[in-house]
Amino acid sequence: MDTHVVIMAGGIGSRFWPMSTPELPKQFIDVMGCGRTLIQLTADRFAPICPADHLWVVTSASYVDIVRDQLPDIPAENILAEPCARNTAPCIAYACWKIRLHHPQANVVVTPADALVLDAAEYRRIIWETLSFTESRQAIVTVGITPTRPETGYGYICAGPEPLAGEAGECCPSDIHPVAAFKEKPSLDVAKQYLAAGNYYWNAGIFVWNIDTITTALRTYAPQIAGVMDRLAQSFYTDAEAAAVTELFPTCEKISIDYAVMEKAQRIYTIPGEFGWSDLGTWGSLHANLGRDDAENAVVGEGVHLYDCRGTVVHVSDLNSAVIAGLDGYIVAEKGGRLLICPLSEEQRIRDFEK
Repeated sequence: MDTHVVIMAGGIGSRFWPMSTPELPKQFIDVMGCGRTLIQLTADRFAPICPADHLWVVTSASYVDIVRDQLPDIPAENILAEPCARNTAPCIAYACWKIRLHHPQANVVVTPADALVLDAAEYRRIIWETLSFTESRQAIVTVGITPTRPETGYGYICAGPEPLAGEAGECCPSDIHPVAAFKEKPSLDVAKQYLAAGNYYWNAGIFVWNIDTITTALRTYAPQIAGVMDRLAQSFYTDAEAAAVTELFPTCEKISIDYAVMEKAQRIYTIPGEFGWSDLGTWGSLHANLGRDDAENAVVGEGVHLYDCRGTVVHVSDLNSAVIAGLDGYIVAEKGGRLLICPLSEEQRIRDFEK
């Protein structure tokens, strides 16, 4: 199996200010205090699945040097620089068109760079099963996360009631289902209904397909983007590629892969996973996934001393010492001379605070 992994790493992580900034967003930060950044942890998860020269990173042109520094084993030609953000459909198309040129039989996993996975072995088991399914089928699979709460911050995948029945001799995971519908972020009441129904899963933005399937789907449902990629492909692996990307990539329609392909294509499937996933999209989600003390405080940083604090998340890895007293349900974060002290209940306002 010719397996390739595309890591999407272009986001700016604005909800994690001041730890994450446009100059150094969260995917390039040791968010968990474990000695590895989120993009490094993502690459680490795939080490048993494919070699480093089959890893691809699509990122902003301004982050290319950071990617090279943090993932030195990835070939320079596998780091694809976007001159501007055009959402996930052009991002994925760029990578898949380039992969196809030298690997026409490739089987591809697409994943965000900045998600957390606590059980990497179970994650890989799900990915292996899915790769076996897509290798010889015109099928698109999205990994659904079994929900643990009525979450309003994620989109949902509605799975069909019956699992897919494979043909004789085919490899077909027993828990793979046709997708009945994709659902936008719901209200709390609707999220509770999804949780009770048992066939709704969080949409993690993890996709698996073979290279022929995705390029055919993009030609069918996003012909404008496919047309740009055909023009770009004439320059791939040459000195002219960077200039061609700078000229042509910004002309792509700005659209997500969900709207461009997933909600329109046939033979869309989902496979549920339970492997300790979080998109780490907010300080609250970080607090929930870090180790916590008896008072539910979570700390990243040395020399942090808490007194009479409860339910507080502290991320001060740049400080030698910090003393924090009397906080209940707060965020305390410092990075590069920028300090945030904010109730967790107000974290949705952080984008306004940093202005």
